[in-house]
Amino acid sequence: MFKFLLRPSLLFSKRTTKLKNMIQSKELEFIMEAHNGLSALIVQEAGFKGIWASGLSMSAGLGVRDCNEASWTQLLEVLEFMAERTTIPILMDGDTGFGNYNNARRLVRKLEERGIAGVCFEDKIFPKRNSLGDGAQELANIQEFSNKIKACKDFQRDKDFQIVARCESFIAGWGLENALERCEAYRKAGVDAVLIHSKKSDFTEIESFVKVWNNRLPVVIVPTNYYKTPTEEFRKHNISLAIWANHNLRASLKAMQQTSKQIFERQNLIGLDNIATVKEVFRLQNEEGLEKDDKKYL
Repeated sequence: MFKFLLRPSLLFSKRTTKLKNMIQSKELEFIMEAHNGLSALIVQEAGFKGIWASGLSMSAGLGVRDCNEASWTQLLEVLEFMAERTTIPILMDGDTGFGNYNNARRLVRKLEERGIAGVCFEDKIFPKRNSLGDGAQELANIQEFSNKIKACKDFQRDKDFQIVARCESFIAGWGLENALERCEAYRKAGVDAVLIHSKKSDFTEIESFVKVWNNRLPVVIVPTNYYKTPTEEFRKHNISLAIWANHNLRASLKAMQQTSKQIFERQNLIGLDNIATVKEVFRLQNEEGLEKDDKKYL
C-alpha cells in the first residue's frame, strides 16, 4: 500500500539503476530499437537488456518526419505504453531536448515520472534534422548545450537517471578536435556518457576519437552505417554501449510493404504464410490476463 504514496519516478528507480550499470560496465552492452509498446515487448522477449526509443522510428510510426514534427508530449505518450509493457530500461532518443534548457529539463522530469531510465540529447539546433540524411547539420553552441545538460542534471530527481550527450561533430564535418572539445565540455557539465556519432561506412572516425578520449567517460555508438565492423573491434576500443538504432522499424516496413502488395495483387490470402498468427497477437497483448480477470471480477 505504501508504495503508491511514492513519486512515480521512485517506483521505476530500478530501471534507471539497470541502465546506469549497463553504461558504466566494463563489458560491451547492446540495446535494441523499439517504437511502440508491441515492439518494446518483442525486444525484451528477444533477450535484450535495454531498449532504444528511437526518435526516427517513433516519428515514422506516427507518419511524420524526423525533424521534431512530433511534439515531445506525443512521443511521451508512446513511451508510456512502451514502459508499461516492459521491465527493462528504456533510453529515449531525446533529439535536442525540444527547445532550450527549460524544455529539456521538463522532459527529463516527465520521463522519470513514466519510468524511462534515461535520455540522449544531441548537440544540434532545434528543430533537428536526421544525422544520416543528406542535408547540412547545424550544431549548437558548446556552452549553451553544456548548460542544457547541467540544467537537466540539476533537475532530475533520481540520481541514477542517465543523460547521454550525443556529439555530432563528425556528422557536421567539423572533425576530431571539435568532437573532443565538445565532449570534454559535456563531461564537465555532468553528463553520464557521450555518444559519438558517425555516418562513415567504416570505424575510422570513432576509432580516432576513442583513442584520444581515453575512457574519460563511457562511450556509446550507433553502428548503423559501419555495421560491417566486427563487434570485437568495439570491445577492443572499450565501447560501453552499442545501439541497434532503427532495425525493427525497417524490418516491419519491409514486411508490411510486401504483405500489402501481395494481398492487393492476388485479392486473397492464399500463400500468405510469413505472418504471425492472430493467437500470437493476442499473446503479446496479454489477452489471457484479461480473461482471467474477467472470471475474477465480472
